[in-house]
Amino acid sequence: MTPIRTLPLALALLGAALAARADEVQVAVAANFTAPMQEIAKAFAAATGHQVLASFGSTGKFYSQIKNGAPFEALLAADQETPAKLEEEGAAVRGSSFVYAVGKLVLWSAKPDFVDQKGKVLKEGKFEHLSIANPKLAPYGAAGVAVMKAMEVFKTIEPKLVQADNIAQAFQFISTGNAELGFVALSQVSKDGKVTEGSAWIVPETLYQPINQAAVILNKGKEKPAVIALMAFLKGEQARGIIHSFGYGI
Repeated sequence: MTPIRTLPLALALLGAALAARADEVQVAVAANFTAPMQEIAKAFAAATGHQVLASFGSTGKFYSQIKNGAPFEALLAADQETPAKLEEEGAAVRGSSFVYAVGKLVLWSAKPDFVDQKGKVLKEGKFEHLSIANPKLAPYGAAGVAVMKAMEVFKTIEPKLVQADNIAQAFQFISTGNAELGFVALSQVSKDGKVTEGSAWIVPETLYQPINQAAVILNKGKEKPAVIALMAFLKGEQARGIIHSFGYGI
């Protein structure tokens, strides 16, 4: 039998082997990373056959759910502290956490020309409501509070704050007009480095602590090859390209 005749059989066997190994990965993902994770999941499935079953929400709530037995096998948090804490508490594989993205904060309005390029709108105060994710649960909310305090406008604006459960809901409040502006992740309002709608001020990183977002393998996923493959994929060139395209650093 010639090598050419064996090729179709070899490909068929390879396809059957990949299908047999294909698995699902239950992942808890920080809400700010929704759009890039959806693209990464597609790329990951195409490359490996594994499917990502992602849940999106606030890192603080995911922490509580994981501690209460939620079936997640990996966590992509909006901070670095939560994965480290889960490792320390024995709920995650020690040494498996790594920073997969560095988030950027933006003050955004769905209205064109409402937010200026230097954030002066915060000091002028010509708005009724400013949306922000719960700073106790969401790092982007905490960063927003830090910015207002650094600009010495927090006490003035505090009565106008509309607090959301997570940053996805904060974005929703602004996009639907329930708040004229608010603090969200740059990834929620930009693509390929450009804000796609409304007006925005990309907040200088000197005004808040770095938002290092870390991933970690949870105990429920420690023996699953698909989970390990996803973590490796996140570190690879293809995933990093997607992450960069949404405005994150790495």
